[in-house]
Amino acid sequence: MIYGYARVSTNGQSLERQLSQLRLYVQEDRFIITDTQTGKTFERKGYNSLVGTETTAPLLHEGDLLIVTSLDRFGRSYTEIQQQWKHITQTLKADIKVLDMPLLDTRTENNLDGKLVSDLVLQILSYVSEKERISIKERQKAGIDVMPLDNEGRKISIRTGRPTGRPRTPYPDNWHDVYIEWKSGKITATKAMQMLNLKKTVFYKLAKIYEKTKCL
Repeated sequence: MIYGYARVSTNGQSLERQLSQLRLYVQEDRFIITDTQTGKTFERKGYNSLVGTETTAPLLHEGDLLIVTSLDRFGRSYTEIQQQWKHITQTLKADIKVLDMPLLDTRTENNLDGKLVSDLVLQILSYVSEKERISIKERQKAGIDVMPLDNEGRKISIRTGRPTGRPRTPYPDNWHDVYIEWKSGKITATKAMQMLNLKKTVFYKLAKIYEKTKCL
């Protein structure tokens, strides 16, 4: 049997382009399984019908072929894609074909070679994807670190000039006077918290922000 799998993330997106491509390979629409759900997880009704669950048998059997138009329709996490790829090709003993990546096709005259090439390509894609994910996070962190602070301690976007994130806890009216007494050693931190009616975590958070944004 040949099955197709198509996925979009939201109801506002159309499956039609994927369906038209899959119909070139799959004889009937009833053999094209679809999901309207994020690709961040494989817990999807349609997909689970293909590979099975703890309580349901899979549609895919040994020798069957599963076709997707592109790898991102299969899923977004390359780590999980590798796990699912292994489950389909090794546990269920079915084949997979990705239309926009000809090397990701486990079928060849020598099936072992096809699976080996596909596995290697998938591992390379996983590595590149993970490196890019880490790089994006590092760039985002670097950008956040250089953002200036407003007088409430919120980061200000360099691009828009607007504060980011939720507003900070407001300072009590007597904050400055109590803060000066505490910093000068006239009162303890515990006493300052009592005078300000603040919890320990909030007190120290406000103090840290205050020291960054005020010139005393």
